[in-house]
Amino acid sequence: METINFDKLLLKTAFSCMACDGDIDKREIKLIKQLHQERKTFGEIDINSEMDNLLLAINKDGHQFLKDYFNQLTEFELTEADELKIIEVAIATIKADDKVEYSEIKFFKVIRSKLKIANKPILDKHPDFEDYLEQDIISESYLSRLQADFFDTHISNEFELISQIDSKTLDSLKQNDEE
Repeated sequence: METINFDKLLLKTAFSCMACDGDIDKREIKLIKQLHQERKTFGEIDINSEMDNLLLAINKDGHQFLKDYFNQLTEFELTEADELKIIEVAIATIKADDKVEYSEIKFFKVIRSKLKIANKPILDKHPDFEDYLEQDIISESYLSRLQADFFDTHISNEFELISQIDSKTLDSLKQNDEE
C-alpha cells in the first residue's frame, strides 16, 4: 500500500464517500472541486489527476480500494483536528447529492469507528451531525460484521473519469443550485 499524506487521505475520504453507494453524482464532484478551489481543502494537488487516479483504482477493484482506505485511516497518525476534517468532508460529500443512502450511513459509521475523536468536539462545532454519530457500533465483532455487510451488499461500478465530465455539465448544476 502506498504512503499518502493527509491531503490525499482527505481527498480519498471524500472520493470514497462519493463512490460508496455505487453512484457518483455530479453534485458530489462539484462539491469536492469547490472545496478544493475555494478552501484548498486538499492542499496543493492536481484535483482532476488525483481523482482520475482514484477512479482508476476503484474501477480496478472497488472492494480492495475501500478496504485499503479503511486500513489507511487506521494506520495514519491523525490529530483531533485532522479527524474532525475527515468527518466534515465525509458528511458534506454524503449530503452533496441531497439523498442519503443506507449504504452511505454504514460506510460513514465504519469511518467513524476508525477515528479516536470524541463526539463532543464534533457536536460543539456541528450540532447537526448528531444523527451521523448515533452509536450503534458496540463491539469489534459488530464492527467486523458491519464492514463485511457493507462489502457483501456493495456493488462496485465502473465510473467515468472526472476529466471526461465536461465543465458544462458541472456549470449547469451550479445554475440549478442558484435557482
